[in-house]
Amino acid sequence: MSNFNYINGVLHAESVPLDAVTREVGTPLYVYSSKTIVSNYTEFDSALASVKHSISYSVKANSNIAILKLLGKLGAGMDIVSSGEYLRARRAGIKGKNIVFSGVGKTKDEMAIAIKGGIKQINIESEPELKSLNAVAQYCGKVVPIAVRVNPDINALTHNKISTGRSEDKFGIPYNEVLKFCQKLDKFNNIKLSGLAVHIGSQLTDLLPFRKAFEKISDLVKALRIAGHEISSLDLGGGIGIRYSDDGNLINLKSYADLVRNELGNLECEFEFEPGRLIVGNAGVFLCSVIYLKQAEKRNFLILDGAMNDFIRPAMYDAYHDIIPVKQNSKSSLLHVDVVGPVCETSDTFARDREFPLMSGGDLVAILSCGAYGSVMSSEYNSRPLVPEVLVRDDEYAVIKARQSIESMIDRDKVPDWLS
Repeated sequence: MSNFNYINGVLHAESVPLDAVTREVGTPLYVYSSKTIVSNYTEFDSALASVKHSISYSVKANSNIAILKLLGKLGAGMDIVSSGEYLRARRAGIKGKNIVFSGVGKTKDEMAIAIKGGIKQINIESEPELKSLNAVAQYCGKVVPIAVRVNPDINALTHNKISTGRSEDKFGIPYNEVLKFCQKLDKFNNIKLSGLAVHIGSQLTDLLPFRKAFEKISDLVKALRIAGHEISSLDLGGGIGIRYSDDGNLINLKSYADLVRNELGNLECEFEFEPGRLIVGNAGVFLCSVIYLKQAEKRNFLILDGAMNDFIRPAMYDAYHDIIPVKQNSKSSLLHVDVVGPVCETSDTFARDREFPLMSGGDLVAILSCGAYGSVMSSEYNSRPLVPEVLVRDDEYAVIKARQSIESMIDRDKVPDWLS
């Protein structure tokens, strides 16, 4: 669901005209719809009603504390991959018992922060990590619940850079080694196995890879139980894709829930789900102003004040995003343009050869479905300050991250005395 629509020829987020937001906050900036986030979460939670479940939002998709607090009020836990994300979740009011710690490279310091602050479970991805966790837990005087992340060697049929469940990917314990791995757990007195975890990739638009992964997990749970291991929970990760264009495929959420129930329901486990993009992806837009329309011999370039450092998905993943004018103009002639930013990289391109109304400096455009992996992946490349974020609710909005000033960015650099 999206709540970005034209009203009287002006693009609105819910009931807020986006041109009014830019007059106060400037561009570029991110704008998020509360109503869309709530609707997406509620729809997913309702689809899973037939199975015992909990939802831990994947913080890496969009980690703004206001977003986390909104989801926490809906009952969401959090899935985190760093101590920074853990502390963000806690600042948003999420209790430690509702936080899952994922990721392949947890440091001992990060483990200690999570253990001392409280954690639902830590997903283990290697034997060295297991040894480190046990040592830290022993030092803290705690017994820590763990899930063993399984690499099922399943091709998720998604983009190569966001596939995480193939044998050549860095994630998880290889499927054929999990039973042997779990047999070593008795040597570690400060961890307690509660279940398995699996996440095969992001932006999946087909149920088949999920089916293959769930079939393998089902067989593995049965084998582990025969070997004497108590498996009471299954962390099934996230990965369900969203629509980035009108012709994109989507997974039906009820069909996904039916698949979980049919393949894994007989195991009588509690299921953990960790959606990110599914919840916030289409809840955000990236607003930019046109700097110039550059008409060249072979190409036309619509140059925006937003750039790849602000929104890197097209440069990193060749990602497609719909781009539309904030103000409609049915009388304008159309022009084929490349929509680009001002950064000194050819990859600073949001779209190629798009048909667009004739625009000039100061006109506003919106890049759609930027609520996930937008602001969180931004940088200060080319010494460009980080851009603000705005959250809308009905007919009001609030700045939830202020625009960084050039001065504050530069002032972080320190010159040693011997250069003064």
